[in-house]
Amino acid sequence: MKKKGYLFTAIILLTGLFSCKKIEESLTEFDITYHSSATIPATVSIDVPFDIPLPPVTTNTVEEFENNNTHKDLVKEIHLKTLELTVTDPADGDFGFLRNIEIYISAEGLSEKKIAWKLNIPDNVGGTLELETTSDDLKEYLFKDKFKLRVRATTDRLITRDYEIDIKSVFHVKANIFGS
Repeated sequence: MKKKGYLFTAIILLTGLFSCKKIEESLTEFDITYHSSATIPATVSIDVPFDIPLPPVTTNTVEEFENNNTHKDLVKEIHLKTLELTVTDPADGDFGFLRNIEIYISAEGLSEKKIAWKLNIPDNVGGTLELETTSDDLKEYLFKDKFKLRVRATTDRLITRDYEIDIKSVFHVKANIFGS
């Protein structure tokens, strides 16, 4: 009788294991990366926040969804995985002049939302800066044809020339696979 009980338990466990595997196979996760560039202008004052509006970013989510065997209606959530800033000019530039930086996202019909930030930036930070990111679901912003990013920065020392920066944002998508 004990053998039947063990056999029954083993069958239940194996069925559960294969069911979980089947559920996992019906889900897909992938990243979408966008690059923007901004110019931080030479400053005339310190400790005064200023905004840097950026041109709209054209999303290519429909193509990305198709490449990953899903579509908009099957997307469960999209989160900002990382947002990284890199000084591209001057070549030897770094972000030591920044005190705080915040990045906001907006899109047509949606309110602006803070998605990334770094406060109390140390003077020895270097030429690359990884920001803290929100855990909010941002799929509605990426479902739009375009979204805008706005940079709000505060410097703690004067800079005498413009700084060109690359903004790399990586969004992580969780979705069901088309046809599953």
